[in-house]
Amino acid sequence: MNTSNLYRQACSRFGGGIGRSARLLITLTAGFAVAAVGLGTAAHADTVANDSFANATVISSLPFSTTEDLSQATSDPSDPPSGCSTNGSVWFSFTPSSDMMLRADTSGSNYYTVVSAWTGTQGSLNQVACDNYPYDGPSKITFSATAGTTYYFMAASCCGSGSNGSGNLQLSVSQVFPPGNDNFANATSIGALPFSDTQDLTTATTEPGEPQPGCVSTNYGTVWYAFTPQTTESVTATTGQYGTEATAYTGNSLSSLSEVGCTYGLYYPPLTFRAQAGTTYYFQVGNWYGNELGPVNFHLAVAPDPVARLGYSPSDPSSFETIQFYDESYDPAQAEFSSRTWDFGDGATSTDQYPTHRYAADGDYTVHLTVTTLDGRTASTSQVVRVRTHDVAITKLTVPNSAHVGQTISITVYLQNTHYPETVEVYLSKSVPGGFSQTGWLTGSVPVKQAGQTTRFAFSYTITSDDMAAGKITFRADASIVDHRDALPADNELLSTPLKVG
Repeated sequence: MNTSNLYRQACSRFGGGIGRSARLLITLTAGFAVAAVGLGTAAHADTVANDSFANATVISSLPFSTTEDLSQATSDPSDPPSGCSTNGSVWFSFTPSSDMMLRADTSGSNYYTVVSAWTGTQGSLNQVACDNYPYDGPSKITFSATAGTTYYFMAASCCGSGSNGSGNLQLSVSQVFPPGNDNFANATSIGALPFSDTQDLTTATTEPGEPQPGCVSTNYGTVWYAFTPQTTESVTATTGQYGTEATAYTGNSLSSLSEVGCTYGLYYPPLTFRAQAGTTYYFQVGNWYGNELGPVNFHLAVAPDPVARLGYSPSDPSSFETIQFYDESYDPAQAEFSSRTWDFGDGATSTDQYPTHRYAADGDYTVHLTVTTLDGRTASTSQVVRVRTHDVAITKLTVPNSAHVGQTISITVYLQNTHYPETVEVYLSKSVPGGFSQTGWLTGSVPVKQAGQTTRFAFSYTITSDDMAAGKITFRADASIVDHRDALPADNELLSTPLKVG
């Protein structure tokens, strides 16, 4: 054997150069090499006693608790994948004498951990449970164990917890029991509403023949409640936590249940439906997410009434305008609205969510809106819509035919108003290269007059040399109602005939 190859193999085996942790003596004899190793210091520090699967710590009784330093623990190539990057693992084993539910928990460890449970033999293990996302708290698994089967627990440091675990791993293994209402036959009876109850779904089971809710694909454990209303009323069921579901059924046995409806839990609308007096409703509360959820709260209450609201635009409509109405109703129980009815106060109605309507004449109209939810709850509201048509029009603008520089001329603006007394601002402008320039403005009252009668606004203007250069002037009058919106603004502007400057 080539001595250089032997040297490289020895370096690779001992993880460093000659002389750091061991002394290597190489001799050549009869065409072959013999390598002898003399240890000047230990090749590596002692590992943890239960570092390997073969040396798993045997748990003889429950509850069991231990604290171990994983700083010297290693990961054996035969270790099964744990679901996240581990730096070192230790093993434990337990064989229950009867069927039971087991929980392994690393609460108290001062670094990220991952814990899993397995059955089988080394190199051929089958995963029973695993918590491979420890960032949301201690790593914890719960599962049903069969009498006489040996279960192996692998606990490891993970996810950036130093070179190995920097600190102590705390592991506890205990027997846990399902909730008292784990089975349909033991459903918790609900009396008066509102009702709230908290159960740990990680210890709940799914019994054979249990129905699968229509809103989720699976359930990892469920509890049951029963409610028989004395009066017909709408009820709302919530779980208040992501990863859970609440499903309502009718029927008198597990095999004869008929689903009423279900909800996913937090971030989804609650389950709201009309419960009939004398009918027993069964509520199945389950964990469909598959992780260690911990305590889950089930809440059942009488559904609150919806709130009816309406809006419209514009807020100051006239008889010339089509009004846009808006249904702004909402339901605290988050059920959908099945219908809405509008009464516009002039004999017209609508069932649209966003109807439009035009009133033929000015007046005060009381608009009613009634909304109904899918489960039959109703709410109504009303609002007075004041229709007022404010409108003035410039009917005439008089100016002289001609004028000369320095001459002061009279300009008269005539306004017509047939609706309501108005305060009006009138602006007078003259033509200049590129547009118009304001020359004056007046504010005055414009009373209501019969058609053909007008109110006059009189202006005066002195002709300038600039006007002479242009050779002619066109005047423009603009009218604006103060404190009201003009219903027909198109007739609030008028141009004069051109005045010749001589």
